[in-house]
Parts: sequence; structure tokens; C-alpha cells
Amino acid sequence: MPAVTLLMLAGTGEARGVAAGLAARGIDFTIWQPEGTRMGRAWPAPVHGSALADCLATLRPAAVLDASHPFAVEISHHAAQHAMTNGLPYCLLRRPEWRAQPGDFWTHVTSDADAVRHIPPGSRVLVATGREGLEAYAALDTCHIYCRQIGAPGVPCPLPNGEWLVQEPPFPVEEETLLFKRLGIDWLVLRNAGSARAETKLTAARALGIRAAMIARPAPPDAPCVETEAEALAWACRACAP
Repeated sequence: MPAVTLLMLAGTGEARGVAAGLAARGIDFTIWQPEGTRMGRAWPAPVHGSALADCLATLRPAAVLDASHPFAVEISHHAAQHAMTNGLPYCLLRRPEWRAQPGDFWTHVTSDADAVRHIPPGSRVLVATGREGLEAYAALDTCHIYCRQIGAPGVPCPLPNGEWLVQEPPFPVEEETLLFKRLGIDWLVLRNAGSARAETKLTAARALGIRAAMIARPAPPDAPCVETEAEALAWACRACAP
């Protein structure tokens, strides 16, 4: 018998809304999020931070709702494979990608290393992709790299030509615009996460004519997928119905 009815994999802002909806409907669920993830405000359900494989084996969920980050594809593929192997309902909440709008200057790339190949010498670059892949920007030795981090990294910036830019969301458009002007940013590097909450930097870049290297999402698992909190909640209610 399953130990929990539903396991929800967290990692996006949408997971918060879904969790609130599940709790309001009295659905038995547990949340998994990667070890070391900052909790922020409390979740309305138990939280596991152990390795995903251990969590799945221990909790033996009857269904899995995957609201992990769009770039956490190893997590999604593992969860989808576990669900398929064990005959469990699985659904991926994958919010829509950002789409270029009139006035955007995007270069579509596949990775940080690919982005580096497109950024000209002497640029002032804001990298908003986290810590993974930062070593690639050492090749831009005539550029200055600002590496945006949420929360203090606790270690020196690994780039001789870079520095941490430690900030906390939200990032209003007005503040992003002022920041980009103050730092003289002419290139922005980001992953196509598709979050409405994080879209403000694109709005500011568009207004200032800043070029953006947009890293494409990796392919998700071949599994049922929804795009919104409402759709994910409706799926969970069906999957957990007696």
C-alpha cells in the first residue's frame, strides 16, 4: 500500500499555488524538493529533502505531480520513469516558454558555453543562470561578468573577470531597468524558464535595447503534461479520487 497519496516535486513558484490548492481540498500529499533548497515560507504539507530515489522508495506514492524546475530534467526523467515502471499516474507541470516580442534582441543558444561564443569582446554581461556553467565565462577575458545569485553564495566568485550580484526577488521592472543602466549591461544571459515572476528582466532589457542570450530548455520526459496551476490541481484531484 502507498505511504502517501500524492508526491509533489517542487522547484517552481507554481508549486506553491498547487500546494495551497491541494491542502484546501484535503488531499493527502507530501512535497519533495532538492536537498539544500532554501525553504522560504513554510509548505502546507510534509517536506522531504532526501535523494529523490530514496524518497520514492520510502513514501511509495500512489501518484506523482512534477512541479520541478523546467531545467531540472534529470529529476523529471527519473520521476517519470519510476511512475511508468510502477504503473503510477504522473503529470509534469511545465509552464510555457518565453517568446520573443517586438523590440527583443535574442540570440537562441543551447548552453552557457554556446552563449559565450556569441558575446563580443568588451561586453558587460549579467548572467542569470545560477552557478552551474559559470566556468564557461572565464573565456570572456575582456568582458566583465555579473553573476546574479539569490542569497549569499558563501564562496568567492570563480571568475577572474566577474563578481557576484547578490539579490533577493522580486525584481520589479523599474529596479531592473535602473540596475542594468547603473552596471552598463549590454548582454543578458538567461535560461528560458518561462516564469511570469522572472520576466521583468526581459521587459527591462527590451526597453534598453540589451541583447539576450536565451538558453533553450532541455527536452522533458515523454509523459502527460499541463501548463498551469489550475490544470495541475485538476489532474491531482482526478488522480487522487477514491
